[in-house]
Amino acid sequence: MHEPKEQQESVQIESNETEETMGLGEVFRRLGPAGYLAIAWAAVPALGGFLLLANIGSISEWLQANQGLGLVLYVTIFLMSAGFGLLPTYAQALLGGWAFGLVLGFPAALAGITGAAIVGYITSRLASNDRAERLIAENTKAQAVRDALIGHGFWKTLGIVTLLRVPPNSPFAITNLVMASTGVSKRIFIIGTAVGMAPRTAIAVWLGMQLQESFDESIHKPMWLKIGGIVSVVVVFGVLYVIGNRAVQRVTQTDAS
Repeated sequence: MHEPKEQQESVQIESNETEETMGLGEVFRRLGPAGYLAIAWAAVPALGGFLLLANIGSISEWLQANQGLGLVLYVTIFLMSAGFGLLPTYAQALLGGWAFGLVLGFPAALAGITGAAIVGYITSRLASNDRAERLIAENTKAQAVRDALIGHGFWKTLGIVTLLRVPPNSPFAITNLVMASTGVSKRIFIIGTAVGMAPRTAIAVWLGMQLQESFDESIHKPMWLKIGGIVSVVVVFGVLYVIGNRAVQRVTQTDAS
């Protein structure tokens, strides 16, 4: 037998009220380990990045003195520390440029990022265990946003994931957690991460190389040239931020409407 129309409407109203009244505490509780992971990944990389940059000179000296082993250790530590949300990618990319230059530093940093994406994806899926997807399924607005982001086939989803990785202000560990927990496929996630983060990684590696040269007393560049190089990098980062954010907004607004 079909339920009376009034009863169906009552159930729908109660469901909508549940969606609206669920507080952050309840959401955090239902996310389980993923909630604690989000808090850690929001705070720890910033502290780790500060410590790394404070000691970048001594670390790079050791890496340069042990070129072959140093390169292997750099990539390995990069993928593990970024994958587990201990160090930010930008600081490690700067270290790669400082220690190895652009030719070796860029592919090494990109390899570290790709490996870190795999580690972060697996860690996030284990922590979430489909809890985030169940929460999204209970909220019509959240489900609409999710479908707008990843519900339109391989190439559309790959494009959006790639765009989400382009802006320099996109935090690596938190973005890993959000995309993995909400059901982005591993293949799309890894490809989109590598492609989307390549431009900002190359810029960070180049900036690290320039900073190393600026601190090298044997290289005497005019001050205006040093400042101009750093300013140009900041401008490019700003352009990437604007392009990435606007592109994602256009896509999601079009799909959600």
